Amino acid sequence: MGQRAAIYSRVSTADQSCERQITELSAFADRGGFEVVGIFKEIASGTKANRIARNRVIDLAQARKIDAVLVSELSRWGRSTQDLLDTLHKLAGWKVSVIAMSGMTFELNTPHGHMMATILAGVAQFERDLLSERVKSGLAAAKTRGKKLGRQPGTRPKSDKLAPKVIQFVENGKSYRWIARDLGISKNTVGEIVKRYRQNPLA
Repeated sequence: MGQRAAIYSRVSTADQSCERQITELSAFADRGGFEVVGIFKEIASGTKANRIARNRVIDLAQARKIDAVLVSELSRWGRSTQDLLDTLHKLAGWKVSVIAMSGMTFELNTPHGHMMATILAGVAQFERDLLSERVKSGLAAAKTRGKKLGRQPGTRPKSDKLAPKVIQFVENGKSYRWIARDLGISKNTVGEIVKRYRQNPLA
């Protein structure tokens, strides 16, 4: 029996179907002699952070139940270059490779894989630099237009504005959960306000 593999397919929207990817990947697995232990389908945009099906594949890898992940192309697996690199490193730690249908295998513990990791790391850094440059350019453009950035003098965050009400409710015996729900803030924020008040009641 060949290597154990999980097939992972993803489409971006509900009006698309994973079936073509599944059919092609199943044939690819058969040609490569893989033992398919699971087929995972996902409807999620490329940038969505929480992918349930992908997480299940990663759980299988961590449990040492698969040796490879089969995908139609790398963009179906990674959310970004950095995410791809991070998950490839994670899988490599469990000796699990990602294999694209083109036949390209990504094993970071091999010379070829190490070279790919170096390239991907460079691309990820380039993407971060590009994003940073865009943010700085946007801020500079906003400043040129006379737009004031950051918190303006005399303004206070929402938690500060609501502090008197929070303290009043606490003194009236209301629970943190009730206060949070009534004022539209988190329970932790209520706790932080009360903590600050107790440390400095005159503030």
